[in-house]
Amino acid sequence: MPVIGTGIDLVDVPGFAEQHRRPGTRAGSAFTAAERRDARSSPSGSGRRTPDQEMASLAARWAVKEAFIKAWSESLWGTPPPLGEHVHDQIEVIRDAWGRPRIRLHGEVAKHLEDVTVHVSLSHDGPAAIAMVTLSS
Repeated sequence: MPVIGTGIDLVDVPGFAEQHRRPGTRAGSAFTAAERRDARSSPSGSGRRTPDQEMASLAARWAVKEAFIKAWSESLWGTPPPLGEHVHDQIEVIRDAWGRPRIRLHGEVAKHLEDVTVHVSLSHDGPAAIAMVTLSS
């Protein structure tokens, strides 16, 4: 499976938290209900995260969405983007049964990338969250 695009994104968690709290920002409307629930619960499912942990989890998901958009953009080199920049809500970060991150695409984004495999890695520590996305065909 050849790699057709890569993307990486680094997010400042406190800055993201400040932006997320502002009404009407993209950071506030970019997440599905399932992503918000997942960010609130501990990875083991045994309890609830603190507000700071929840915000770090959402910041990591934001980094995944941004890294995905960058990888997709790279895969389109030399051709115009098929959609606008506001597609974050069509990119959903999910976890498998072992807690590993995956991406589930929705809407027009899913239609454009139905034959593409998405690989994702994310991490957050202290004030930083990072994600890398690779697309292969």
